[in-house]
This record gives sequence, C-alpha cells and structure tokens, in this order.
Amino acid sequence: MADRKHGRPVPPTDITIRSEDWDGRDLSGHEHANVAFVDVDMTEASGRGAVFSECVFRGVRFNASTHTDAAFVNCTFVRCSFFDTAFTGCKLVGSMFDGCTYGLLKAEGGDWSFAGLPGADLRGSSFTGVRMREADLTGARCAGASFRDVDLSGAWLHKADLSGCDLRGSNLSSLDPRTAALAGAVIDPVQAIVLAGALGLEVRDP
Repeated sequence: MADRKHGRPVPPTDITIRSEDWDGRDLSGHEHANVAFVDVDMTEASGRGAVFSECVFRGVRFNASTHTDAAFVNCTFVRCSFFDTAFTGCKLVGSMFDGCTYGLLKAEGGDWSFAGLPGADLRGSSFTGVRMREADLTGARCAGASFRDVDLSGAWLHKADLSGCDLRGSNLSSLDPRTAALAGAVIDPVQAIVLAGALGLEVRDP
C-alpha cells in the first residue's frame, strides 16, 4: 500500500461490511465511522449528505455513482473503481487512494485537501473548483485531464504528468516546471508569469 502523507497510519476499523450489493442504493443520510467495506458494489449509488469517517474501502465499485455534499474524511480506498463517478461539493480531506481506477471521474467543488493520489491514473478525469491544498499528486498521470480553478497550493506535484492538461485558473504556486511534464498543457497569462518565476525568469513590461 502507498504510504499516507506525513506517515499517518491507516485508521483502524471496528466493523466489516463484505460483498454486499448496494447497487443503486440511496446513500442520503448514511453515517459510517471506522467501517471496512470489502468488495461492496456501490454501482450507480447516489445521495446527498452521506458521511464516511475514517473508513476503509477495499475493492469497492463506485462506478457511475453520484455523491453530493458527502464527506469521505480520512478514508482509505484500495483497488476501488471510480469509472464515471461524480463528486459534487464533497469533502475528501485526508483520504488516501491506492491502486484505484478513475476513468472519467468528475469532481466539482468541495475539499480534497491533503488527499493522497500518488501515481494515480487520472487521465480523462476532471476537477473543477476543487480545493486540493497539499494534496499528494506525486507521479500522478494526468495527461489530458482538466484541473480548472483548482486550489493546488502546497500540492505535491513532483514527477506528475500534466501534459495536455487544462490547468487554467488553478493555483500553480507549488509546481516546479522542471520536475513535471507540461508539454501541451493549457494555462492562462497569470499562471505563465508564476511558472516563469519558478524557472528563475524575470517578467518585465516592454
């Protein structure tokens, strides 16, 4: 399993829910703390305001599920599938992702600060207006993904592949262009000045 940021341990769990079929279930109002979900099918599950605190998800299928104003705080996701999953206004602060798949994942608004996505294959995913302060995207494969108006301040972006990525409006103050792949990435003029400064260049008026 990938190491959690700053060496934080995986939260302990008290209850295990195994191999249950939650396909299409309404998760509105669900509250779970320190629960292990193993091989649970949450395909096309949906709901508003669900709360999962310090839970562990192993082999859970979130495909085509939609989550609105939900919280997955300090959770751990191992070998989970997020194909066409949508998170709107959700809080995933401190959550760790390991060996997961994310095809067409969509996140709009919400707070993913301190989330751990090292090495994640986020190609084709989109994040819009998300707070991702100090998120771990070390070695993440984001080619062709979209990070629009995302707060990436303090994020770990070493060896991240951001080629062809739409980064407009995002905070790139922690991005070292010498240690990430940026060919074909789309940025705005303000970001261009920030990246030029990171390269030691001085930007002056004519």
